[in-house]
Amino acid sequence: MVRRTRAVRTCVGCRQRASVQELLRFTAVGVEGDHVLRPDPDRRLPGRGAHLHPDPACLALAQRRRAFGRALRIGGVPDTDGLARHIEASPPTSGHPDRTRVASKVGRPT
Repeated sequence: MVRRTRAVRTCVGCRQRASVQELLRFTAVGVEGDHVLRPDPDRRLPGRGAHLHPDPACLALAQRRRAFGRALRIGGVPDTDGLARHIEASPPTSGHPDRTRVASKVGRPT
């Protein structure tokens, strides 16, 4: 019997590992320092991608830690408005491993 393993990635916000089905992939689109983060829920956009829990707390952590530039290997501070709108519009997920820990890092009560 062949057993397939599921792909596991690390959230750039909370730094916890999760399956790719639980995380939102995003890429940076732009040139020379003016980058816009574009959500890629279908995982089809070209280029280097990174993953984030579709949770505003993880987005806030990634912004505070300036993790987007390191994860995507880009310079400057990318525009996160499109990614934030996508996360706010998406339904809340129950797949986040530890919402209490993430909320406390951001400084929000749960």
